[in-house]
Amino acid sequence: MFDTAPLDGALAASILDWWHDAGVDLLVEDEPRDWSAPEPVRAPRVMPGQPPAAPPVATSVASLPDTLEAFLAWRLSDAAPEASWDGISLTATGPADAALMVLVDCPDRDDGDAGQILSGAPGRLFDRMLAAMGLSRETVHIASVCARRPIAGRTPAGLETRLAEIALHHVALIAPRRLLLLGNAASRAVLGTELTDARGHSHAIDHKSGKSTAVATFHPRFLIEKPMAKAESWKDLQRVMGDLRA
Repeated sequence: MFDTAPLDGALAASILDWWHDAGVDLLVEDEPRDWSAPEPVRAPRVMPGQPPAAPPVATSVASLPDTLEAFLAWRLSDAAPEASWDGISLTATGPADAALMVLVDCPDRDDGDAGQILSGAPGRLFDRMLAAMGLSRETVHIASVCARRPIAGRTPAGLETRLAEIALHHVALIAPRRLLLLGNAASRAVLGTELTDARGHSHAIDHKSGKSTAVATFHPRFLIEKPMAKAESWKDLQRVMGDLRA
């Protein structure tokens, strides 16, 4: 359900700035769009000479808590894979029955002080992206592959598989209609493929609670560094909007 609360002037101007950066200068598209038509779901592209990458399967999750409340508590406990890392762990936020779940790689450096994932400048841009879609933090479930920020912000290679299993278990507990993957690590965890190959189409995700459709796009921190990518990111967000409006 879309947030229909009136926008204040500052937020409305911020959304217009996002649309301007994304290259939106008309209220219509060049071609008619049937928002109710189902989006074709395609398999990830494969480089020539490489075997197709099998999507991750949520194996070895029998010991994980089977309720969202218990799972989120476990993610903050000493039993979580990141418990020995420096810093503090941040839990997911948002409703358990959200139609849209957003998954990022890890908390940013400033997120610990703010007490939530996606704060600071990336968080402000993320809020503008949600608002442009007619959504807000209160209506989406936001989580990260890593509960704590790893050294240099990169997921340790030895833990990628385990953290991917945990992320997929989290997705199954929420069972969202759509899953928005922000950044390469989130794409690798859920789709088993790089963001460059994952972008541009939707992906069917099977989990123990049913199916969700995933769309991958750039992390807000990347868009801050590369503003020209906002136009491509807006196309990805429109894929999410089309399904939620159907």
